[in-house]
Amino acid sequence: MSNPMRPPRAPRPSVSPSPLTRPRARQGPAPRSALPAAVLAGALLLTGCSDTADTESPGSTSAKVNPAAPTPSWAPVTGTPQVIPAVRDFRRADGRGWRPSRGARVVVPAGEKSNVADEAQLMARDLGGLTVVYGDQTVRPGDIEVKLTGNSGAGQANNVPVQGADDEAYTLTARGTRLTLTAPTDAGIFYGTRTVKQAVRAAGGLPEGTIEDRPDRPQRGMSLDNARKPYTQDWIEARLREIADLKLNQFQLHFSDDQGFRIQSDTHPEVVSADHLTKAQVRQIIKLARSLHISVVPELDSPGHLGAVLEHHPDLLLHRASGSVVPGAIDISNPEAAPLIDSLLKEMSELFTNPKGAPAYWHLGGDEYQALLSSTPATTYPQLTRAARQKYGPNGTLEDLATGWLNDRQKTVEGQGKNRIEAWNDGFFSSPAVSADKNRMVDYWTGKESGKRDPALFLREGRNVMNFNDEFLYYVLGEPNQFFYPTGQRIYENWTPRVIRGTQPVAVPSSMTGPDRIPGARFAIWSDRSQAQTQQQVAAGIRLPLAALAQKTWDPRTPALSWTDFKALANRV
Repeated sequence: MSNPMRPPRAPRPSVSPSPLTRPRARQGPAPRSALPAAVLAGALLLTGCSDTADTESPGSTSAKVNPAAPTPSWAPVTGTPQVIPAVRDFRRADGRGWRPSRGARVVVPAGEKSNVADEAQLMARDLGGLTVVYGDQTVRPGDIEVKLTGNSGAGQANNVPVQGADDEAYTLTARGTRLTLTAPTDAGIFYGTRTVKQAVRAAGGLPEGTIEDRPDRPQRGMSLDNARKPYTQDWIEARLREIADLKLNQFQLHFSDDQGFRIQSDTHPEVVSADHLTKAQVRQIIKLARSLHISVVPELDSPGHLGAVLEHHPDLLLHRASGSVVPGAIDISNPEAAPLIDSLLKEMSELFTNPKGAPAYWHLGGDEYQALLSSTPATTYPQLTRAARQKYGPNGTLEDLATGWLNDRQKTVEGQGKNRIEAWNDGFFSSPAVSADKNRMVDYWTGKESGKRDPALFLREGRNVMNFNDEFLYYVLGEPNQFFYPTGQRIYENWTPRVIRGTQPVAVPSSMTGPDRIPGARFAIWSDRSQAQTQQQVAAGIRLPLAALAQKTWDPRTPALSWTDFKALANRV
């Protein structure tokens, strides 16, 4: 996604990478998942008992309260909950709040086979190994009760697909030394467990009162260019855990480009790079993502950025009238081009499975097709011109042909069950004869090269727009073409989901900029100069920008913390 023609711009401060510890698998306590030993030890020392009994905790209708159990004693947790992203609403109450203490348990009234059991088990491990108990148990002082609310709790499948931000809401109540976590779905329960984990890391516990929390934008995530720089399974899974703790819920995987095709293929093994993920590894990544309530968005880019595939199919490379080759571009007028790409799309669609009823994402790419950057396309690429006129009439254009190509690729993946289709903004054109499929979302990354349509135009014509603003959200290795490593501070202080292009909010009525039209944003890591940073340096460099993105997509209000305080909190949690 680099742009050789972008005009110069003033440098911005770069992130100073520092080493980052990689977490282990989710099956056991992990360095970045479990509490630091000092925090946990301090919490568990606070286990003196009082002789007073507590009244029933709010929301504890599914379990009994033991009035005879001793009440833990600890120093009151003060202030507001210390978490990233900040909670949307906190109603303070009088009391000591809640801290993890010796003998505290996680109580799951719905039982061991319920769809919140895995969230409860994860929280218990994160808090240093609390005991999890199931069914009609007594809720004792110091315990956490976890349960679903409303009709959605009955008979739900595990990791139930969410349909919007309301499904990700949760409530946490700390009262009388007990903690109650409720939500309409297990996704909401999961986000509540992230709040508990962070609050204990940052302040030792939660203050007395009730948190009502939900996200502003329903789609919040990270995109990774795994094609130009291969990343290991361990690295990817560590980032999944990291973004899950920040309540981000999407992971886009750009696995094919000019420099590499990084997933095992059985239909076309010749295109696969030596350093790649096996299908078994991809399935493990998908399984982990699903357990963390993260949707995976696969991207197989075409008709450009296909160099790794076309290296083994040179007869399909696009040629100019002069006979020179256009690197990475497939000749979409060649009748053998579509079957090759469709076979890869079908195979990869079968690999990237989706739970029944879940949004099934697929990214078509569509950006930087070099034929469309020519000042004289009709004469430079006469074969494309002939094909366009043959298919769309005497006035058919290259834009029509490229739009038709993506429409056909969309039909291919929709035939495999994908129903949330995306493409880059420079893959949408004002084509006179054919229009881009109306159900395709615009992923807006730049307005500086081909496809310079303002995001306002897409919103006005009724399309939804995902924010990938390359002024704020593009981490391009080696900083080529006037890119600079984005800083968390700049995102935190100057960006919102409405700032899609450049540095100013998109110029449309506010009714067009809500979560239903701009569903969110993804922070993109591009590997243009793959050796410029190690995997560890990338992990360190994206840490604060991801935290800032999480804050700005979760809560639409101006953040309460200064950047200095936010950064300090990010370092604690």
